[in-house]
Amino acid sequence: MPQKKPTVYEFIPKLGQLRDDVLFGDVWEHPDLSKRDRSLITVAMLAALYRTDEMRGHMQRALDNGVTETELKGLITHVAFYAGWPCAVTLAASPSTCSDRNRRSPSTEEPPDGDHRFPSPLL
Repeated sequence: MPQKKPTVYEFIPKLGQLRDDVLFGDVWEHPDLSKRDRSLITVAMLAALYRTDEMRGHMQRALDNGVTETELKGLITHVAFYAGWPCAVTLAASPSTCSDRNRRSPSTEEPPDGDHRFPSPLL
């Protein structure tokens, strides 16, 4: 049986600590932007930069933070014209995009950027 490949955060624990303490413990909690707005910005940036590994987790986080499926669809269409068609299509193909079967209740169990063993599965 093959040995389980460690996640990025198991391999480099300091990255996980910085993510938890600085990014999610400080930046995401700062009152200058709502978590909903931060989610919209983050999903747009991940799409524009073609960061598919983190897209699924942040799409779900956006839904958990109050972004609607309609707003995500609008964001994807907007991204197509500013970041390129391939970026928008990849974002739209993310399993958590507008799919009830992939919904989960808000939770702190899983890091918002997902499991880094494999890239985000696409439809």
